[in-house]
Amino acid sequence: MKKLLLFIIIPLVSFGQQLITETMFFDDQEREYIIYLPEDYNTEIVYPVLFNFHGGSGYANDFIYTNDMRPIADTANFIAVYPQGAIDPDGGTTSWIHKAPTDHDDIFFIEAIINNLNEEYLIDLSRIYACGYSEGAIFSYELGCRLNDKIAAFAAVSGSMLADYYRNDIYGWGPCDPVHPTAMMLIPGTNDENPHSNYDGFSYYDMPLYLSANEITAYWSNYNNTDNAIVNSVPNTNTSDGSTVERYSWLNGDQCVSIEELKIINGGHDWPGSFGNMDINASEEIWNFVSKYNTSGLINCNSTSSEEFEIIEKNLIKIIDFLGRETLNNNFQLQIYDDGSADKKYLVK
Repeated sequence: MKKLLLFIIIPLVSFGQQLITETMFFDDQEREYIIYLPEDYNTEIVYPVLFNFHGGSGYANDFIYTNDMRPIADTANFIAVYPQGAIDPDGGTTSWIHKAPTDHDDIFFIEAIINNLNEEYLIDLSRIYACGYSEGAIFSYELGCRLNDKIAAFAAVSGSMLADYYRNDIYGWGPCDPVHPTAMMLIPGTNDENPHSNYDGFSYYDMPLYLSANEITAYWSNYNNTDNAIVNSVPNTNTSDGSTVERYSWLNGDQCVSIEELKIINGGHDWPGSFGNMDINASEEIWNFVSKYNTSGLINCNSTSSEEFEIIEKNLIKIIDFLGRETLNNNFQLQIYDDGSADKKYLVK
């Protein structure tokens, strides 16, 4: 038994003893959350915070190996937090959101953690982010809806957003009510068979419970007033994982925010990069996306560098057609300039 304990503990102390387990009493329960401080943590520097939520029946000290933000935090300088879901009175499993039959609500647990972090560390209250897997993803949507004044941006992996019927008629929370332009990312699998993360949503008879991926992106892109989606294929770097990835981007929303979907074609209930699709690393994708935003939108959205207004003088020296012949009136023109640049023109008569 001692050898087994030693085996479990070693990974936790191998990161320069920056992994700290905190406890608090919340709603008459003892709750835990794990904090990872970056390797070069400095008490005089203000740090962003990224919350990471395990799935239903899961545990924070396991999820930290699935969604390992520690090496990313070391280089990007942020604090990673892994809260632990409480045990449901009915069923005895760990979960998020609501502990039936009580009126306990984990939204306020996360708010309490933020308050504690703000007292113990220098954190950037405008750059608090959330991400989660499965039921932790559902909870991330709820933070984006109901703790929106504190959550700058969020991401959801293999988990859906609650439909209004679920939110209003079952929980009595009211509709999703964000208060600032909010960037969000979702990473769903098209073959995910779990009801709470099905790509096409889930209803029980005529009662819609979970939104489809298309309904989710429609809600957040409409809320943020983005452009229509553009689609790019992600290189299929691992041809043995049985899946591919398409990147959908809704850009130019209010305060320059964007919505992004990494659609895992033939993907299941997975955390890409750890299991399932291996063409992307979900943890890296999430941080690269959310870290661009604060509660005002895209960081430096309204700043314009002088380079954007710099006028570069160049002189046209030759116009050629697609065969390389000099021309003035062909439909297709390639205009060559003295700085080495070229413009393609197609002239419509």
